Amino acid sequence: MKIWTSEHTFNHPWETVATAAWRKYPNPHNPAVIGTDVVERKVVDGVLHTHRLVSSIWYFPKWAQALIGSAKVCYAREHSEVNPSSRQMILRTINLTFCRHIAVNETLNYVPHPSDPSKTLLRQEAVVTVKGVPLNHYMEDLLTNKISNNAGKGRQAMEWVIKKLNDEVKDLTRSTDEILNQTKKSIDDITSSAKKSMDDISQKAKKSFDDIQSLRSGNFSEF
Repeated sequence: MKIWTSEHTFNHPWETVATAAWRKYPNPHNPAVIGTDVVERKVVDGVLHTHRLVSSIWYFPKWAQALIGSAKVCYAREHSEVNPSSRQMILRTINLTFCRHIAVNETLNYVPHPSDPSKTLLRQEAVVTVKGVPLNHYMEDLLTNKISNNAGKGRQAMEWVIKKLNDEVKDLTRSTDEILNQTKKSIDDITSSAKKSMDDISQKAKKSFDDIQSLRSGNFSEF
């Protein structure tokens, strides 16, 4: 059995990082994960519980495939808990494919950084066990190294998603500002048009009144 642990600090608030974790896949930095499907989702005592099926591609060398077999797509189940009150997000994942010989239990814990609540601390742990095949310790080392490499890609992916989220907010703000400006312009145009119409009506009314007065004055002068 091999245990791998890591900590990483994101320079973003917990709410942003937790949102990005939901939208992490697919991403260009970790293309091995090809999809996620929600199996069940429920809220218990204010805590969001989600069960997802994760589809990915495991790249094993030929000798490893000869020992444990091969699969075009590999599956894992992920159970997560999100507590917005305590600002904690925990994701626990275990593989389903190759489970007769390999068990990879991975836990990701996102919490506000204890010394700076505006940042987020990720604690990550993976427990790798290989059994029932030769060279099991060597395979455990292989999987642990792969997890370590993928962790770096995962952090890059999180930053990519966070940037994407920030860009979406900027686009939404820009679109909202454009709508407000266009609405203000339309109101100004309507107001200006209405004022011009009222001025035209007033001028026409005054001219008609002046014409009537002129006619009356001409009629009186005949007497």
